[in-house]
Amino acid sequence: MSRIIIIGGHGKVALLLTPLLAGRGDEVTSVVRKQEHLEEVAMAGAAPVLADIETMDTAALAELLSGHDAIVWSAGAAGDHTRTYSVDRDAAIRTMDAARTAGVSRYVMVSYSGASVNHGVPESDPFYAYAEAKAAADEHLRASGLDYTILGPSSLTLDPASGTIAVTGDRGTVSRGNVASVIAESLVQATTIGKTVEFIDGDVPIVEALAAV
Repeated sequence: MSRIIIIGGHGKVALLLTPLLAGRGDEVTSVVRKQEHLEEVAMAGAAPVLADIETMDTAALAELLSGHDAIVWSAGAAGDHTRTYSVDRDAAIRTMDAARTAGVSRYVMVSYSGASVNHGVPESDPFYAYAEAKAAADEHLRASGLDYTILGPSSLTLDPASGTIAVTGDRGTVSRGNVASVIAESLVQATTIGKTVEFIDGDVPIVEALAAV
């Protein structure tokens, strides 16, 4: 049994992840920003916590993270371009610094396939701010000294989870259910520590695919 805290607990992927973790006996804390999300998160199997990670400083975040065994970052500005840097970059980086302070070494970041400082997205593209923010956050995590895994799913769908993926940087699609299963398995697969894993829906069972990275 592990104590896992999900940042961004009301997201579509996080709500699929929570029952997977709770179902195998993990204790799950889900951090949400809105009061009206508390009940749904609790029904998924987590202990909900109302907190605005966008405004919390590193010390407050360290207190929030303390006592957990692993952190899953599944938060985002949800298309609000005015908040992209403050959430996807700055808040994410503060949670990494806070994790070190709190002694929580395991950190799983949900990024996207193709995330890189050399992402190639033009400044005129609405996606540019997100690409910049995720690149900065991912690079900070790689240099943090934490036992990290960066997950890079390709385009997300609402298709049923197949339980099978292909580990590749090729463009494609992947169901949110499969992303949730990959996160859950990454938390127990030591082979994923220190790795960036890009993936799409495929034919290899998730356990086998991650054991081979």
